[in-house]
Amino acid sequence: MSAHMSPAAQTRDRYLVKSIIHSSQLLSAFHSPGEALPLKEICARCGLPKTMVFRLLYTLEKCGMVDKLGQNLYQSRVRPWKQRLYRLGYAAQGTDYQFSREVSEGLQRAAAAEGIELISLDNRYSAKTAQRNADLLVREKVDLAIEFQTDEEVAPIVAAKYREAGIPMIAIDIPHPGATYYGANNYEAGLIAGRYLGRWVKEHWHSEADEILLLELKRAGNLPRMRLSGLLVGINLVLPSAANCRVTYLDGDGELGPSFEAVRRHLRSSHARHVLVGAINDPSALGALRAFQEAGRSENCAVIGQNASPEGRAELRQPKTRFVGSVAYFPERYGENLIRVSLDILNQRPVPPAVFVEHKLVTPGTVDHYYPNDALAQLVRTEPSDSSRQHLAH
Repeated sequence: MSAHMSPAAQTRDRYLVKSIIHSSQLLSAFHSPGEALPLKEICARCGLPKTMVFRLLYTLEKCGMVDKLGQNLYQSRVRPWKQRLYRLGYAAQGTDYQFSREVSEGLQRAAAAEGIELISLDNRYSAKTAQRNADLLVREKVDLAIEFQTDEEVAPIVAAKYREAGIPMIAIDIPHPGATYYGANNYEAGLIAGRYLGRWVKEHWHSEADEILLLELKRAGNLPRMRLSGLLVGINLVLPSAANCRVTYLDGDGELGPSFEAVRRHLRSSHARHVLVGAINDPSALGALRAFQEAGRSENCAVIGQNASPEGRAELRQPKTRFVGSVAYFPERYGENLIRVSLDILNQRPVPPAVFVEHKLVTPGTVDHYYPNDALAQLVRTEPSDSSRQHLAH
């Protein structure tokens, strides 16, 4: 019997004997012949409570299936069995842009390294496609689904399909009801950006600021918008005088072109001398910066982005840029962590409802530290004429 049946499958099968399932989970914690493990490590690997593990070990020892070595070490006499091949379903956000490509490539590498079959589909930034892909993965009876789609209104529909099929789900960056969330800690990322922007104003503008311009992405929903909420709080924590600034929200749709046009229109009526610009992502931030440059008002702005994407990193390397920083999300690390969380769920180990990525502030002074030899950034176009659609939540 597999030690890795989903909780939903166990609930449906009234003939299952739970104590045998728990014993199987415990024995699967021993990965190689002769491996000796302390009680704490066994609990961590099998995801069962300490008191239950202790009683199971005691019983298995009496049955001759486990040896106790010394005070707190245990060794299994059962030869470790090869875990069955998991089949994971992955619905990618899209394949056209760097962030989503890095997530997909990292996930494929990590799945291959763990011997996991990964069924990869492309949501193509389309709500209808995301629903069709969910139906397909349900028909394929995957053990777990990883969803990367950023339409908040479709999230409950997609989540319901997996829930009704008893398939556990991980949602990347946009919450889906009942799914484990993996991705940005949006409010914290905003705080990091806001605090730095406040310090920058103190150092370069003697604490003088007239306007705060925020480029949002309304259709991605409220969670990504927390980046901008956190940014405002961060600015005010460091720069209390900013509470008197005019705050203007513009919908740049997370893209360079629309953000450029929105800020261009705004600058026709705004003559503020010291403008702080915070954006939902780097393409939007760069669109705002290009509008200030076109108007000959670069010196009037300080712009900060989110994601530290290749185009953002390229701008950070420009001499005297007013793109003063970006908060990194490290999409190249998503894959390995997603596979780890997937295995924890499938092996019934404790998993928090939200698993956040680690964020770091990247500035012109630190970009080479976090991204040394970043040749890719030099190839990315950042002109307003680039109307290509950018990563929604980043």
